[in-house]
Amino acid sequence: MRRVVPRPRPAGLPAVHAAVAYAGAARAVLLAHKERGALRLARPLGTALAAGVRASHPRAPAAGRAGRAALRGGVRVCGTGGERVFLVPVPSARGAVVRRGHDPVRRIALVAAERLRRGGIRAELLPVLRQRRAVADQAGLSAVARRRNVSGALEVVRGGALRLRAPGCRVVLVDDVLTTGASLAEAARAVRAACGHGPLAAAVVAAPRDAFEAGRAPAHP
Repeated sequence: MRRVVPRPRPAGLPAVHAAVAYAGAARAVLLAHKERGALRLARPLGTALAAGVRASHPRAPAAGRAGRAALRGGVRVCGTGGERVFLVPVPSARGAVVRRGHDPVRRIALVAAERLRRGGIRAELLPVLRQRRAVADQAGLSAVARRRNVSGALEVVRGGALRLRAPGCRVVLVDDVLTTGASLAEAARAVRAACGHGPLAAAVVAAPRDAFEAGRAPAHP
């Protein structure tokens, strides 16, 4: 479980932690869940995401092999005190949700919140982001094109800002995979624009090996 930094790093991207490298078995599991409707895989993926959320806490201990264990269902997430943690998923495009028959990030985040609560963290799924305009499929786009594609595309739903401003809460943006960081940076912009939120954190299941800080990516799960 380590910090990941895409290069170039988009402006406004919060600190992001990932459980595993987007390669090998992890990539296969993520694609099977997202594109082929293997919904049973939401549990190990959500468990891995929970470990990433835990690692994003400034007082979190080193997680060691937790990411790889998470994909095998073997991670236990410890508590972080009395604060509430809001998991805010990056929303999928409406067309993609219809085509897939489910929203993979929201499903994984729901499992992650449940795992965190079992570990003593007051976690809650808070799906307050929505797309305000259509965006193109990000696959195959360059980092610059991805940023342009999603720039200004997200907004906080009515009433969402009030929830995000709740006292004693920490907001963690969540997604399944970090590629260029454009989507998470846009999600952070939308949250800050709606409620002037202070420091944000972000967590994903997987990221490219070369995005792991200091080039020390974990081994394939």
